[in-house]
Amino acid sequence: MPYYITTPIYYVNDKPHIGHAYTTIVADVIARWQRLKNEEVFFLTGTDEHGEKIEKAAFAAGTTPAVFVDSIVGKYTELWKILDISNDDFIRTTEERHIAVVKSFVKQLIKGGDIYKGEYEGWYCTPDETFFTKLQLVDGKCPECGRPVKRLKEESYFFRLSKYQGALLRFYENNAGFLAPEFRAREITNRVRNGLNDISITRKNVGWGIPFPGDESHTIYVWVDALLNYISALGWPDGIFARFWPANVHMVGKEINWFHSVIWPAMLFSAGIEPPKKVFAHGWWTVEGKKMSKSVGNAIDPKVIAERYGRDSLRYFMIREMPLGDDGDFSEKALAARINGELVDDLGNLVYRALTLAERFGGSISGTAELEKSLDLEGIMKCIEGLDLSGALEKVWSFIRASNRYINEKEAWKLSGEDFGNALYNLVEALRVISILIKPFMPGTSESIRKQLGIQAEGLDACRFKEFKGRIVKGPYLFEKVKA
Repeated sequence: MPYYITTPIYYVNDKPHIGHAYTTIVADVIARWQRLKNEEVFFLTGTDEHGEKIEKAAFAAGTTPAVFVDSIVGKYTELWKILDISNDDFIRTTEERHIAVVKSFVKQLIKGGDIYKGEYEGWYCTPDETFFTKLQLVDGKCPECGRPVKRLKEESYFFRLSKYQGALLRFYENNAGFLAPEFRAREITNRVRNGLNDISITRKNVGWGIPFPGDESHTIYVWVDALLNYISALGWPDGIFARFWPANVHMVGKEINWFHSVIWPAMLFSAGIEPPKKVFAHGWWTVEGKKMSKSVGNAIDPKVIAERYGRDSLRYFMIREMPLGDDGDFSEKALAARINGELVDDLGNLVYRALTLAERFGGSISGTAELEKSLDLEGIMKCIEGLDLSGALEKVWSFIRASNRYINEKEAWKLSGEDFGNALYNLVEALRVISILIKPFMPGTSESIRKQLGIQAEGLDACRFKEFKGRIVKGPYLFEKVKA
């Protein structure tokens, strides 16, 4: 079955931080898991490159917006390679394939009577590219970033969002899994019940954007432009759109949940397009208990962390440390604790001990599946399908710890003959299954285990004990102890 997963497209006013890395790693884990199931996967990420904030940042840097965004986009594509992200496409909103879809889509909204010309007056936050009502402001400042807002009054084109209040509420009711996690669903539903206002979808005095069809004195509001990346990358209305739409999951941060869970489906209703199946709004990372902020100087560079501790260690930590949907705290001390405990002492120790025993054995590795009963494969699958990625890792590690206990309880180093062969069979089969289960989370580590076992890559259907057909060549330790 086709499976389509997306990250938000990231705003390129600055280099990527740990929050961008987290969302992308989460989506990558889900995409890789679906591939293990032999699904046909399309995994999309990309960059959002228009708007007033980009225009101002470029001018402040003494360059043009086009040159500025090119310089930042390269930092994202480089990071995704470092983190071993397996995206199938990378969409940029400055690409012609995207611009053409945006214009065509907006024309369809105009044709349907859902766009009209008026005048907008409200409070605008330039860093967030968002309008707010006076009631939404907190101490007269932006409720999202806390920075000053400015009063704007200008000619604008509007989208009739208010028209879709009832349709949205019915959709939420009939598609219980669309808004996730559940506690965020209540927030969105309650806000929609309180009423929706039509939204401004163009800017009069922002040149760095896509011209509005029929009136090029306006450019399309950056958020309308950005949301359409999910279908422009599929070549809507042609291309592979019919095969992969609707998206299975839009993975987003909680700060942009409103745009994805309310404005985006309303736009799709207007265009006669089915909404995505799920919008999952995850939490935020703090840094040692403090909100991550460029001004405070505590923003974490994921490239530096990956190079210092290893990309698989970072991938593992971010998924294991913060249950998807909750907020989490990043610290190098916590990262080191996970590496030294779960990666070195548990997984690394198991691989090294088992393959050291295998070096002593010259016979055929076969026996009775004793360790398999410690594997909760159904529970692991249920966790991942429910997007409880941290819970899935906990169950995998439960099996890893059971395998380490098996060595101790059997005192495998004292065994000989068939008893030794049977113990070794259980251990190498456990490692083979573990190499499959950790592949979405730590693809490099999975490959290293597989190579030491001398086996071919396998899918999820091979997660059962069977005849072992590898040629074992023990390698170095998978992980080494670190200091934060």
